[in-house]
Amino acid sequence: MIKAYTDGACSGNPGPGGWGVLMEVGADKKELCGGERETTNNRMELMAAIRALEEVRPGTDISITTDSQYVKNGVETWVHGWKRNGWKTAAKKPVKNQDLWQTLDALAEARSVSWAWVKGHAGHEGNEAADALARKGMAPYQ
Repeated sequence: MIKAYTDGACSGNPGPGGWGVLMEVGADKKELCGGERETTNNRMELMAAIRALEEVRPGTDISITTDSQYVKNGVETWVHGWKRNGWKTAAKKPVKNQDLWQTLDALAEARSVSWAWVKGHAGHEGNEAADALARKGMAPYQ
């Protein structure tokens, strides 16, 4: 089983942001990070999950642990209604970050993904590593 820990960070919201992913396969670890000059925390949380899924082939089993309820609830629950409603919310407004949600949804559908949520900044080793990577990804844009 591949394990991924994802996190996003933003300095100001919007502002410079970064995303980070720690991937583990047994004892092997891989770190990924990146960022943007002008973004939001939610977009960076989504980018981290997208990059984790892009790293594995379709059909692969992967667990993703995030501290973002926005990502976990969105991918497990909200996205189904958004797709049914033509990418509109229950209030008939366009879904924010639709481009990233559509990418994440397509990647997740092609893989066997289990999602887990942990409280951020609470000492969870994988989450703390992903947070450090997100801050590293943001650094060039500050």
